[in-house]
Amino acid sequence: MIEFETAGGIEDGTEDALLVAVGADSAYDAGATWVIDRLPWVAERLEAKEFSGKNGSVAVIAAGDALSYHEIAFVGVGEAPTPEVVREAAGTAARALKSSATIATTLHAACEGGAGAVVMGLVLGAYSFDRHKSEPKPSNIDTVSFLDGTDAELEEAAEARVITDAVIVARDLVNESAMYKSPVTMAEIATEMAAEVGLEIRVMDEREIESERLGGLHGVSLGATNPPRLVELRHEPENAKAFLAIVGKGIVFDSGGLSLKPANSMEEMKTDMSGAAAVFGAMKAIALLNIPVKVVGITPLTENMPGGAAVRPGDVLHTRNGKTIEVLNTDAEGRLVLADGLALAVEQSPDLVIDLATLTGACMVALGNKIGGLFGTDAGVAMVSEAAEAAGERMWHLPLPEDYRKQIDSDVADMKNIGERFGGAITAALLLKEFAGDGPWAHLDIAGPARAPDTDGYILKGGTGFGVRTIVELARRMAEG
Repeated sequence: MIEFETAGGIEDGTEDALLVAVGADSAYDAGATWVIDRLPWVAERLEAKEFSGKNGSVAVIAAGDALSYHEIAFVGVGEAPTPEVVREAAGTAARALKSSATIATTLHAACEGGAGAVVMGLVLGAYSFDRHKSEPKPSNIDTVSFLDGTDAELEEAAEARVITDAVIVARDLVNESAMYKSPVTMAEIATEMAAEVGLEIRVMDEREIESERLGGLHGVSLGATNPPRLVELRHEPENAKAFLAIVGKGIVFDSGGLSLKPANSMEEMKTDMSGAAAVFGAMKAIALLNIPVKVVGITPLTENMPGGAAVRPGDVLHTRNGKTIEVLNTDAEGRLVLADGLALAVEQSPDLVIDLATLTGACMVALGNKIGGLFGTDAGVAMVSEAAEAAGERMWHLPLPEDYRKQIDSDVADMKNIGERFGGAITAALLLKEFAGDGPWAHLDIAGPARAPDTDGYILKGGTGFGVRTIVELARRMAEG
């Protein structure tokens, strides 16, 4: 676990490595300038490496015996560094310096909020999921010192660490194999977490799910051997300023059901519970930060499997709010479990309902794998957009045209679970709208950014924990009114 502390001037440092920032056109920060003044040849070495301070670039140079630091890492922060740029730079540096136990840095001075950005970038950049490896090789980074750091920066770093650890909670859950995170196991993990941080929790088993009329969740679970669960986590501080409800899709493995996916399309389907993982992580951070907002986190959890009792194309499911859905494609199951989760949330009259789901490949076609799709009411979209921008998670507002609604009209039920081939992310969101009530609502289709195909900055290949930071920032903003 990386520890963060403040330290004195750069000349007094004895850490293994020194991490400094370089802006556009080789604009050195105070730390880099200090190094160049003492080792003029370093500037020539950087030029030979064609290092000019471009965002995301890094150059590590051995200092030898000339300085007390063994290695100097120069990271590029571009022309106008933001917290997100600093996070990316710190994440890149974390891998470049993974053999160094102690690091001193001036990177936190690159922008306002830099200390928190360095914490998040370094910790997430050093992250690895290796619990199933016989010879794990974790990062050696143990201590990071903010040179000339202040108490205020240390407080900022501590808060950022809480949120960062919550992202890691989500990453670990997403990266875990499906055989080790059945719905029952996920509920047990949530129960332990709730006891640890002071959250209230309710867990519905398969009998309660059926008796509570959660027909979407019940229907999707019918083909699985492992029984479903619905977890409801609650943060209820005194004098709460607002009420936020979060619903996260928790398909712990998605085979497609009887509408079976091709084998290669199943390889990433252990990650189809990324929405639920984000809810778990965010709820933990909100509790630890004691944000004065009432928050309920609802996660319908099940596998989507092609067992003998599995729901069939043409079957009709009766959901919590009384509306019926004809299932024409069993691989469009996420919207079925979210329907019940949203209905449960709306019954509690929150000020804002948001849902997160790895819902559609169509959204990835539109936005790629780094940007989430954002749908909803004007008020809901505005609130989430502002929070996401502040948190550094990219989302793009997509439309909910009313004339597309007829695509999910059913001959035998209130709606069917798929529309036409094109615009699939929109018709999926329009189905969810039927269960989102009349108040502010936002739907986040995170099929792309929830799982990264490659490592880049502080994002590592695999589960990303996308959504956690936005939810926490949203709760903070609602607390401020």
